[in-house]
Amino acid sequence: MKKILLLPLIFFGLFSCGEKNDGPAPTTFSEQALEDNMKSADGTEVPFKEILEKYKGKVIVVDIWASWCPDCIKGMPKVHDLQDQFPDVTYLFLSYDKTEEDWKIGIDKYNVKGEHYLIGSKWKGGAFSEAVKLDWIPRYMVVDKEGKIALFKAIEADDEQLIATLKQLK
Repeated sequence: MKKILLLPLIFFGLFSCGEKNDGPAPTTFSEQALEDNMKSADGTEVPFKEILEKYKGKVIVVDIWASWCPDCIKGMPKVHDLQDQFPDVTYLFLSYDKTEEDWKIGIDKYNVKGEHYLIGSKWKGGAFSEAVKLDWIPRYMVVDKEGKIALFKAIEADDEQLIATLKQLK
């Protein structure tokens, strides 16, 4: 009798503690993400799709960050190491800084080298963040030479999967 009572508990435990699986990672950006406006360093508003088109034919590491984010700042030396290891890759920094001034100060203060854009929509509930299922920053993505997402999510610039993806795309 005890075995019969334990069976439902075991069944529940096996199937309720697993990580939620949202299916396979997307290989393309949604229309919502592509249409979201970003601000370039010169103040020009540009839809994300135009930014991707600008770098088509190149491998891109997308680094979603903000100068107010302690984990982003702490991880910046790893980004610099990644840039040293893969100098031919385009590094696209998309910031969720609250102001344009904070964003530009952060770029200089933390020696962030690459292409820079300020995300126009808000983080929580914004078009871009919703489209890429943003739940943490820093967040790294890799886009291949054809503009397809080769790696959807990494949260460390020294992530093994991130490095393996870049080696594969060389």
